[in-house]
Amino acid sequence: CSHELVLVHLTQTRFNSSPVCLVAFVCLLAPSTSPSLSSPYLYLRHSPSSSLPSANSVKNPKLSLSISPMESVALSRIGLAGLAVMGQNLALNIAEKGFPISVYNRTTSKVDETLDRAAEEGKLPVAGQYSPRDFVLSIQKPRSVIILVKAGAPVDQTIAALSEYMEPGDCIIDGGNEWYQNTERRIVEAEQKGLLYLGMGVSGGEEGARNGPSLMPGGSLQAYNNVKDILGKVAAQVEDGPCVTYIGEGGSGNFVKMVHNGIEYGDMQLISEAYDVLKNVGGLSNDELAEIFTEWNRGELESFLVEITSDIFRVKDDNGDGELVDKILDKTGMKGTGKWTVQQAAELSVAAPTIAASLDCRYLSGLKDERENAAKVLEEAGLKEEIGSASHGVDKKRLIDDVRQALYASKICSYAQGMNLLRAKSLEKGWNLDLGEMARIWKGGCIIRAVFLDRIKKAYQRNPNLANLVVDPDFAKEMVQRQAAWRRVVGLAISAGISTPGMCASLAYFDTYRRARLPANLVQAQRDLFGAHTYERTDRPGAYHTEWTKLARKSN
Repeated sequence: CSHELVLVHLTQTRFNSSPVCLVAFVCLLAPSTSPSLSSPYLYLRHSPSSSLPSANSVKNPKLSLSISPMESVALSRIGLAGLAVMGQNLALNIAEKGFPISVYNRTTSKVDETLDRAAEEGKLPVAGQYSPRDFVLSIQKPRSVIILVKAGAPVDQTIAALSEYMEPGDCIIDGGNEWYQNTERRIVEAEQKGLLYLGMGVSGGEEGARNGPSLMPGGSLQAYNNVKDILGKVAAQVEDGPCVTYIGEGGSGNFVKMVHNGIEYGDMQLISEAYDVLKNVGGLSNDELAEIFTEWNRGELESFLVEITSDIFRVKDDNGDGELVDKILDKTGMKGTGKWTVQQAAELSVAAPTIAASLDCRYLSGLKDERENAAKVLEEAGLKEEIGSASHGVDKKRLIDDVRQALYASKICSYAQGMNLLRAKSLEKGWNLDLGEMARIWKGGCIIRAVFLDRIKKAYQRNPNLANLVVDPDFAKEMVQRQAAWRRVVGLAISAGISTPGMCASLAYFDTYRRARLPANLVQAQRDLFGAHTYERTDRPGAYHTEWTKLARKSN
């Protein structure tokens, strides 16, 4: 047999459920071939408590032994560092799709936990590493390493630990919710070391990471091409392809994910307002709400968030009577991406009132003690116990349909605001974002996936320069058809003392955008009076300033 046995490397490694051990990686190769992933592997395990055998002590008179550094024989196609639940699930997803993967975590118990899961879920090709060096050197060149750790300093620390052992042409992929400017800084720092860098938004939560997320990679095109085959298999699959695309240069991937999360804030706020109106004005029970949201999920509102909302209303409280949702403290947490979205909208002069309203509501929800005190002080202005369909003569059936239409129209406004923010940033940075493609990759896997995203995709395909979703012919027709129901819901909520800031903001956005003339002329006159900021006229070109106070007094 014209083969030689190549002893590759001795290192502390763990495969699947095998105990931590010192492993000799051995592969059988034809003399004319180079090491590859297709070569069969023989794992020789040696207890770390025993003495480590030297390479010279491994002898067989019938075999020719040659020692090669581990760098020349790659066991894994890709690596992943950071094994919290998202990292574990994404690693297992990658392995399940047939790509051998090395995993590493500073807390070694997380490595063991991941390997246990890999064994339980089908003996998946996952190799656990217990040091940055062994982790990096276990990956096929050019190496690609995904980092899934907390944004900010932990990312920099992880990059520093891993890059010490990486070589020019290797790639780092940050899969966290990172501020896009941090990504752009790291791209420059990576380039100085000859490394490639991607900032990749990952949406879909724990379930999406395991079964197929929406992926938004931006940065080095070469780095993307190195892992394109992996990302295409790992991402959620929809009828028009995998939910991944190369977003663009720089921090575009992280920026797109940030805006995705801002839209998500708006979506969740609008759904909560629909729930509030139906429950506290319509008097609907949780069982009825579950059925309503299930029905809505069969139509134009079909989406992940509407689907899970129907599930939430069905869950009983194990520690008491009734449904669990009624026992949850009304304080909403956040991680910062919504705030970043609103800040960017302000800096780019893009109106995003629905997203901003959702952020404000999260802030107000955190003032629980203050709100409870205000409820006592302002009791007479608040919602009375007797409110409900019977006492207010509300037609339940009509209310349910009106709320459905109001929710749909409001959601379109929220998505329109997010898309306009993406366009504005793309123009500023020269990213050349394809908004139709952004809508396409959000159709599956991600939190805001919804059936109407396909129609948003088609709207931008018809007109890549579409100024606003609400003026797309199809959406414009729907918005006009739904405006009466929309206004009824907002008006009813106001009269009942129920806040619907997201729906109100969406309706105000729609009404402001559709008006050819606004009262902004008066605001500009005021600015000119107290600050000499000048103004333009409707009937002639140029900038004008008027001595308003002097002329007003003369007229008296």
